[in-house]
Amino acid sequence: MPLMFRLQNNIGFIEFDQDDSKVNLLTSDVIKELDKALDNVKNNTLVHALVFISKKKDVFIAGADIKEIEKIVEPKDGMAKAKAGQDVLNKIEDLKIPTIAVVDGVALGGGCELTLACLYRVSTFNDKVRIGLPEVNLGFVPGFGGTYRLPRIVGLSEGLKMILAGKPIDSNKALRIGLFDQLFPQNGLATHVHKFVSEILAGNIKKKRYSPKKKKGLEKFLDESRLGNRLVFYKSRQSVISATKGFYPAPLKAIDVVQKNFYTNREEGLEIEARGFGELAITAISKNLVHVFYLSEEYKKLKVEGADNVAPSAIDKCGVLGAGIMGGGIAQLLSSKGIWCRLKDISYDAIGKGYQAAAKIYKQAVDKRILSKAVAQEKMAHISGTLDYSGFGNLDMVIEAVVENMDVKRKVFKELSDVVGQKTILATNTSALSVTEMAKATKDPSKVIGFHFFNPVHRMPLVEIITTPMTSTETLVASLNLVKRLGKTAIVVKDSCGFVVNRILLGYINEAGRILEEGADMQTVDKVATDFGMPMGPFTLSDEVGLDVGIKVLHILEQAFGDRFKPTVIFDSIYKKGFLGKKSGKGFYIHQKKRVPNPEVQGLLGKTAGRSFNREECEERLILIMVNEAARCLEDGIVNHASAIDVGMIFGIGFPAFREGLLKYADDLGVENIVVKLEKLESTLKAERFKPCRYLVDLKNQKNKFYQR
Repeated sequence: MPLMFRLQNNIGFIEFDQDDSKVNLLTSDVIKELDKALDNVKNNTLVHALVFISKKKDVFIAGADIKEIEKIVEPKDGMAKAKAGQDVLNKIEDLKIPTIAVVDGVALGGGCELTLACLYRVSTFNDKVRIGLPEVNLGFVPGFGGTYRLPRIVGLSEGLKMILAGKPIDSNKALRIGLFDQLFPQNGLATHVHKFVSEILAGNIKKKRYSPKKKKGLEKFLDESRLGNRLVFYKSRQSVISATKGFYPAPLKAIDVVQKNFYTNREEGLEIEARGFGELAITAISKNLVHVFYLSEEYKKLKVEGADNVAPSAIDKCGVLGAGIMGGGIAQLLSSKGIWCRLKDISYDAIGKGYQAAAKIYKQAVDKRILSKAVAQEKMAHISGTLDYSGFGNLDMVIEAVVENMDVKRKVFKELSDVVGQKTILATNTSALSVTEMAKATKDPSKVIGFHFFNPVHRMPLVEIITTPMTSTETLVASLNLVKRLGKTAIVVKDSCGFVVNRILLGYINEAGRILEEGADMQTVDKVATDFGMPMGPFTLSDEVGLDVGIKVLHILEQAFGDRFKPTVIFDSIYKKGFLGKKSGKGFYIHQKKRVPNPEVQGLLGKTAGRSFNREECEERLILIMVNEAARCLEDGIVNHASAIDVGMIFGIGFPAFREGLLKYADDLGVENIVVKLEKLESTLKAERFKPCRYLVDLKNQKNKFYQR
């Protein structure tokens, strides 16, 4: 049974415990069972209060069943599914007895909406508690009453913010905004809950159903006046359009739904919500985002093949070599998860900068009230600095993040091999260099692995784990376990120059340089990319990353793969001029309060090829060069499936999720169509880099797809 009812001292308990599942889901069958249980409670005069609780560890209810939503093909079917859930949750809200949701883990989507139907919501101090409405991330709006109830419970501003962000919040924030009424320790939870309910029944705790916390000043104006409400909706719409560029319809629809149902009764409000859910659930964008969700979940649970019996060794003490931007970011990330971190560099000034980088991230978390000042200080205290290798003999792992120079890295790995313990894993944060070559400098190459973080470390969700032919299964298992502990998504990549993400990305950026040299306008090329859905254009991205970094990686790739990665003249010219991008204030753009094109770039271009600019061809060149390189990665066996590349591109560089991923998008275009377009570009531009690789040609000849091979 997915749920059970029990009665204790006139308090009814509905306990969720879905069979053969680690989580509870509000499937159609569960909703039917809940409906029956609520009817029984309504007719049972012995039940004076009703508590909803889960018997799953760290999970209340993880949401509705995505597989059921995925099968919706008609708006009316989606609307009917939403109404079925709404009707049952309305029964909770309409009970004449107090209802209490006890959250000791994740309460997402439908799980959150069930708590909203209760009069009271309490939680534990469990740091696994997360509550929220992530539906917009799947391309639809909440459908079980979330858009109607949440803004009425926490106030319009906070409620709309939670719905549009799609990001769950922890128990402390939920308490602060009035979503939770009290927090209890996990130990003795049953006793705390019984006492809380007893106080309610005794009349000592009273609450109105929709009574947001009282606001002051601007917050009061925004939440409690029609004019303020209009301003909230207007600003929210502006923010969404700016962030999504119109590619994602769900957030805008969510604003419309909330704006329409905020001033109406429950019946009309929920009908508006159900209709909005049905309209969005059938869209191609929603189906694509659901596919990306499945990919994300698959890689969050990634396991090492054939290593089920290998237990991951504990990694509780880490060293970070190099206290630059990346080193400081890595140290902060480790310390945020309670891992002791020894930060080493060659000067106290360098270590100080690493400390500053970590402290800045913690300060931002405190300013946003994600962490308290005391907690931030406690986590920051996990970082210590050193100029030598003192303490390195007791570390579980060392992550090297020094300059991208093979001679320096070999030297560092040789030194590390002499000072660390026999079980210490040595990882490199290189973005392109051979991990195998570094491993050869150590006494035990089986303990060496690549850890390619992306900048900024605390925000970017991807880590490329790079294995060499000598990396042991034990090393890989422990490393993958650490990545999961850090809250990151990993793809496992075989050692090869540039690995996957940078190898594909740099071809795209270099192609943009060629288009520029042929006479195209820089801003227009950037706009072609952003109109496709990329988070920023190739020239803006080059400036953000740094021209010095890009040029260095391009030269490394050129040495490995030849002329197709030879840096364009304009990239070399800008770099030699000292225009490094945002870090130097000038690159392709001048970075002031407002980013504007750098007029000196035109002078560096010299005489251009003078080809007529065609937006369609520009997009094809930028995207298909990536598809061809991704196919080469599969051909070379760098990864074993197209999904690894799509996860890398979505979570590593922000390839538009609404297009499902680079190679899923390629499947939608059609492999045969792509081969024809590449051959045409190869002929027109007399450019061998566009020659379709063998893997693509084989797919075409077999009438196959990337996701069917």
